[in-house]
Amino acid sequence: MTARVLDRERAALVVVDVQEAFRPAVVDFEQVAAEVSKLVQGAQALDLPVLVTEQYPKGLGRTVPEVAQALDGAEPLEKTAFSAVAADGFDLGGRDQAIVCGIESHVCVSQTAHDLIDRGVEVHVARDAVSSRTVENRELGLRKMESSGAIVTSVETALFELLGEAGGSEFKLVQGLVK
Repeated sequence: MTARVLDRERAALVVVDVQEAFRPAVVDFEQVAAEVSKLVQGAQALDLPVLVTEQYPKGLGRTVPEVAQALDGAEPLEKTAFSAVAADGFDLGGRDQAIVCGIESHVCVSQTAHDLIDRGVEVHVARDAVSSRTVENRELGLRKMESSGAIVTSVETALFELLGEAGGSEFKLVQGLVK
């Protein structure tokens, strides 16, 4: 797959399982949650569909407040399968690009990315918005996704690609998010 630039008419954001139970165990959790929140806010400002999942919320808790507050009413999809694609109601709305972020890089994020790739979706994984319980597993998940065709990116890169140009209120909002 040739790496392409994200296009706001083609892209959707998929936020995988940024939940309370992971907070004490996941490497750099606070940073990841902050970066996911930036992606959510930027995606909403640019009118991208935002899909959020929660893995077994009765046991793992709900989406963390710093991400949930940015959701602007989007209801998380509950799931027990590791891939977000298997969640009831998961629908990219015809979009053929997905920015994927969340927890854990080597399990739910990876399986989501692979399912999307298998469906012909161009997947961009925000490196600074994913993590696992160990650095090794985070890196393993990223390498596996990339070797399968996912494009590893960053929150800032993704938002500016979606923006496309400087100027206007959207630019100011995105610029404010990444500072």
